[in-house]
Amino acid sequence: MLRSTTVGAGVLAISVLFVGCAEVREDLDPAHTLGDSDLSHAGPPPGEEAESEPTGQSVEEVANAPRFQLPFPCGQVWAGQTRGNHSPVNSIDFNRTNDLGDTVVAAAAGTVSRVANEGSTSYGKWVEIDHGGGYRTRYAHLDTQAVRVGQRVAGGERIGTLGNTGGSTGPHLHYEVRRNGVAVRPTFNGAASFFFGTRNYTSQNACGGGGGGGGSSSGVVGRVNTSGISLTVRSGPGTGFRAVDSVADGATVRITCQARGTSVTGTYGTSSLWDFIGTGYIADAYVSTGSDGQVAPTCR
Repeated sequence: MLRSTTVGAGVLAISVLFVGCAEVREDLDPAHTLGDSDLSHAGPPPGEEAESEPTGQSVEEVANAPRFQLPFPCGQVWAGQTRGNHSPVNSIDFNRTNDLGDTVVAAAAGTVSRVANEGSTSYGKWVEIDHGGGYRTRYAHLDTQAVRVGQRVAGGERIGTLGNTGGSTGPHLHYEVRRNGVAVRPTFNGAASFFFGTRNYTSQNACGGGGGGGGSSSGVVGRVNTSGISLTVRSGPGTGFRAVDSVADGATVRITCQARGTSVTGTYGTSSLWDFIGTGYIADAYVSTGSDGQVAPTCR
């Protein structure tokens, strides 16, 4: 859950949190906050260039392709930028405020086909995944790489962290999809990406099935903000359930699913949402996730 600050008739796109003595800025609307400033013009390394299809894929082509998702954990909101001078043209740059080191995940299941480092040029540190049927995805400018060539990865599985390596002019993820060596316009959960310009995308990657009481096995990352005190973890979604643990103010938690329960007024207003974090439930009114409202599957 996030708090927005109203200014006149509009809503300010930045929420300011205080964790200990550190100020942490979180995007409510990253596309509006970041605008259309170009992040990088560095293209693929020599020999890795690709022509781009001039338009999006047909309905039939999309239906036969892997069901690609945003390359970030479930529920996260990212600004995706496309532009006519990008290389390849059909690639997308993703970023949001304070994104250096954020988790990057596989857009679909596949086998890691490349783990490379171009140094201070081009892609910098990058990963390529082969999804079969001629489809491959690329993830460039990474800070760290968490996979190896030949490794089988699931959709939503962590493959590295977002960085500022290679020919990048600022922290972001360069993402592209290639079909039989040709760069195609990406789709996310079956929907076409926006060309050309900047818009917000909310990840639905690995949002269903798996662990955590019926939620995602990867989960949504949140940050606890209680202004100093520890937050009680309860056995069920409500203040009437027994306390089973506690988490410190400023701690990072992984939310695998959410449930409705006792309404609680906290740092981010009043909410009946409770977040399951593996050991039990915490009140969502004290947790920042990068998006308002429910961001994880409903607990079963």
